[in-house]
Amino acid sequence: MSEDATLTALRDAARRFADAEIAPRAAELDETEAFPDDIHRALARLGLFGITVPEAMGGAGAGVAAYAVVMEELSRGYASVADQVGLVELVATLLAQHGTAAQRARWLSPLLARDIACAYALTEAEAGSDLAALKTRARRDGEGWRLDGTKMWIHMAPLADVAAVLARTDREAGHRGMSIFLVDLHAPGVERLRAEHKMGQRASPVGGLRFEDVRLPADALLGPEGRGFHMMMSVLDKGRIGIAALAVGILQRALEESIAFAKSRVQFGKPIAEQQAIRFMIADMAKDAHAARLMVRDAAERLDRGERATLEASMAKCFAADAAVARTADAVQIHGGTGYIRGVTVERLYRDAKITQIYEGTNQIQRVIMARELLG
Repeated sequence: MSEDATLTALRDAARRFADAEIAPRAAELDETEAFPDDIHRALARLGLFGITVPEAMGGAGAGVAAYAVVMEELSRGYASVADQVGLVELVATLLAQHGTAAQRARWLSPLLARDIACAYALTEAEAGSDLAALKTRARRDGEGWRLDGTKMWIHMAPLADVAAVLARTDREAGHRGMSIFLVDLHAPGVERLRAEHKMGQRASPVGGLRFEDVRLPADALLGPEGRGFHMMMSVLDKGRIGIAALAVGILQRALEESIAFAKSRVQFGKPIAEQQAIRFMIADMAKDAHAARLMVRDAAERLDRGERATLEASMAKCFAADAAVARTADAVQIHGGTGYIRGVTVERLYRDAKITQIYEGTNQIQRVIMARELLG
């Protein structure tokens, strides 16, 4: 199957599933904060986990452009579901690119089949945007390692079975002294901290992880010692493209909801869609959705061609996230008082959009990256 045919097939499968299985449950999942394990197992059966992982390793063997359109379609149904697909994509990419055959057999295959769940553990209380402040430490212990430290605001920490954990292995080597470890979260010494109650994307759990003298075998180290920071950075362009696409999905759903409402809501004897103020808001919403989608596509296709796309990925993530927040606010405005009520779709979209300006690097950090790429 050609790349274009694969992309179309994955997009159509994601769209059908989002419309039939995700969107009808989004309000309930948001209200209850329940993790929809059945939805994720169904996504695994559809082949929507590990989209860019080679087929020989159990993935779809598609490109980043295909990953982006799947993220958009799933987010159009509910961003919390797309968020989990993005999380699996990042951890699976690390395993596919840097894992040994034994590591892939233990972790990658079950992950893509949704027999286990993963977390991606970078952030600490004092090391969010500034990973140089990382304090979690792994020290050698015979042939293995001992891990100590605390991670905060980690997606899937309350439920995950394995985490890719960034830790210091050399205190004096800066970024070159960090390594990635595959940590069994059921091991002695691992403590799950409280699950947080979030503003949006509430069916994607977030919490903390504490590691107290956790014994790690030698094969817990992923890739070479001291290359962890660079390995994490190598997947962030793809991660930012994924979040940008997720933001586009939120924005697209807000546009669809606003058009439908504007046509049906009657004030002063005619649909509000005939009011110029409403028409302009909807026009701006469509303009930004289209622009963001094209920016995502450009960045994704650059990666698929083997080109560097750090600037384009940061621009896409920053623009799409800002647009999603601004235009979902417009969607609430178009709905008036109705849009401010819990359980109404645009109210949830407004809350779901905000985190896209924060995770995978805040939009302020994206501007730092863009300026550095442009100016040196």
